[in-house]
Amino acid sequence: MLIKPNKLQKGDKVATVSPSWGGAGDAELRWRYEQGVKRLENIFGLEVVPMPNSLKGSDYIYENPQSRAEDLMEAFKDKSIKGIIANIGGEDSIRLLPYIEFDVIRENPKIFMGYSDVTVSHLFCLKAGVSSFYGPAILTDFAENVEMDPYTIEMLKRTLFSDEVIGEINPAQKWTSEHLEWDAVNKNQRRTMQLNTGYEVLHGSGVAQGRLIGGCIDVLEFAKSTEIWPEPKYWEDSILFFETSEEKPEPDLIKYWLRNYAAQGILQKASGLIFGKPMDERYYELYKEVIHQVMRENNLENLPVLYNLNFGHTEPKLVLPYGAMAEIDCSKKTFSILENGVK
Repeated sequence: MLIKPNKLQKGDKVATVSPSWGGAGDAELRWRYEQGVKRLENIFGLEVVPMPNSLKGSDYIYENPQSRAEDLMEAFKDKSIKGIIANIGGEDSIRLLPYIEFDVIRENPKIFMGYSDVTVSHLFCLKAGVSSFYGPAILTDFAENVEMDPYTIEMLKRTLFSDEVIGEINPAQKWTSEHLEWDAVNKNQRRTMQLNTGYEVLHGSGVAQGRLIGGCIDVLEFAKSTEIWPEPKYWEDSILFFETSEEKPEPDLIKYWLRNYAAQGILQKASGLIFGKPMDERYYELYKEVIHQVMRENNLENLPVLYNLNFGHTEPKLVLPYGAMAEIDCSKKTFSILENGVK
């Protein structure tokens, strides 16, 4: 069992960090960071503090992975800080690994949230034995043009601000991954939303329960065979969650990566899988085909697989707590989290 952090409350102090790309500190994007911060203050009543190195700009952040790690460690050590939220993902946070103090995380459990390349930082928390939260980032969801999506707000409140059971998570009615330049002239332009078709059951029947583990499937490749690759016990009776990045990987890559999970015995240990909506719904059907293929190759056609959930590189987003008990109900096409994410 992973250690659950304490829930957030109005008035709590949360830190923002740049464990990956440092664009939040670039002059032309600073407005975007500040817009996300205002939402944390106005909607959730939080006090926001940027960690010392996090806004020094993308060049500094790239050149100084140790400084990024120091921000993360200091945010965990600071008793006044109750939560940590990543500004954005990127591609190289695996470079923080030599500088991470796992004891610091374990001894100071608190909410940590982000997605995409922040998957690596979630694996830091997992190795430390602390549950973290695969969910929204400052520059994307919090800084959404005009206003935050109500679905994302609801998911954050249910997961981070309440110690009640999270319960069934319905599909978002609409979604978007439209790209509008992060330019201040666009800040009053909403992105175009599209109707969502809901969850699809690709395989399996009945009800499957397991503890959540996963992340951005592209980024998880960076961690294989390193000290943060999850121990075998975490894959047992799990519900794996996978989503793809803005790189929109070719379907063959998904096939090769899933075959590796089968070769490690991970797919065979799992109780079920959930897949996030692909960005722009590119390869939406082709991804399904390769998932079917790998399951068939490994005699896993009966493994419950739920597809097209609202997490990852599309908006709005739900929040997935690592280690929480979740449920796929194939007959009802539902996904639920059966416990609280925080205490």
